[in-house]
Amino acid sequence: MTRYRFYTATTLDGFLADEHDSLDWLLSQPTGDDSILPMERFMEDVGAIVAGRSTYDWVLEHDDSVEGAWVFTQPTFLFTHREVEAPRGDVRAVHGDPAQHRAALEEAAGGKDVWIVGGGDLAADFARAGMLDELFVSFAPVTLGAGKPLLGGRFALELLEHGTNGALLEARYRVLGPLE
Repeated sequence: MTRYRFYTATTLDGFLADEHDSLDWLLSQPTGDDSILPMERFMEDVGAIVAGRSTYDWVLEHDDSVEGAWVFTQPTFLFTHREVEAPRGDVRAVHGDPAQHRAALEEAAGGKDVWIVGGGDLAADFARAGMLDELFVSFAPVTLGAGKPLLGGRFALELLEHGTNGALLEARYRVLGPLE
């Protein structure tokens, strides 16, 4: 069965990126080899990816490993209302409610998980649609005071696991649903 998972990092005050979409605060954090869910192990279970436009643009602009190319090989569903100039790799521009795309996402995932890469508002849209099963978050010892929120909305979560990785606190939660 396909799981929908939001694997991300946040500041202690709950921001994924600053008000200029920068992740510099995260990239300077020391990490180790003790993650409760190492990225490599997580990626083994990922069959399809969901990204918002700001995340997609940031990755294209900042990933030096494959200049100008989309870094993931899995089919990617890019939720956007703007035109996408010549998407690189298997990137499908879509818009609307996540539930409209559920069948296509699960077919593309081929029985594996769907990773909601970002952002927080998009992950919240998936949660409201009943399509967010887990939140894995690394908390960095940084506060920004403003920026892009971790999860845009009010949701109940159940802690499943926690640990540390270098300077980061890690937690894995089951998403129970929206709070009334």
